[in-house]
Amino acid sequence: MNNKKLGVVFLTISVIVSFILIYIIMNLNTESRELGCFDNEGCLKIESTFNITHLAFGVIGFILALGIYLIFFSKSEEEILKQLKENKASSLKEEKFNLVLKGLDDYEKKAMKAVKEQDGITQNTLRIRTDMSKAKLSYVLQDLEKRGLIKRIKKGKTLAVFLKENF
Repeated sequence: MNNKKLGVVFLTISVIVSFILIYIIMNLNTESRELGCFDNEGCLKIESTFNITHLAFGVIGFILALGIYLIFFSKSEEEILKQLKENKASSLKEEKFNLVLKGLDDYEKKAMKAVKEQDGITQNTLRIRTDMSKAKLSYVLQDLEKRGLIKRIKKGKTLAVFLKENF
């Protein structure tokens, strides 16, 4: 059952039972006034009933608080599962990217990390970020493109670099 629906059910039950208990207490008060309660057997019975109703109010308060919690603060199972799947997918992508990086040399690692940080980065900006010469960067990017890890698309006078797989 959905937590919000369960919370509404708890709230409804606690409100209804609270009204019933208030009605019972009002009847007990009128009965004790009629008896002029001091130390007789009828008064002791009323006293014990008062104690039970006070305990019942404590239980009702707990159910009411639980209902409010379920309505406003509790996440449903679907939301938790969705969040877990997203976390798992992102960690899988990160692991996959790290595995790819293990097979690359230092220059290629620098280039891949910079492209991952900013997908669609221009080759000129990538050169500045990686501190490589134009020739070295061009060679590294050609090698990565041959391996199928990146693709370069013409963007004006320069090339934009994208990751082929979504890491």
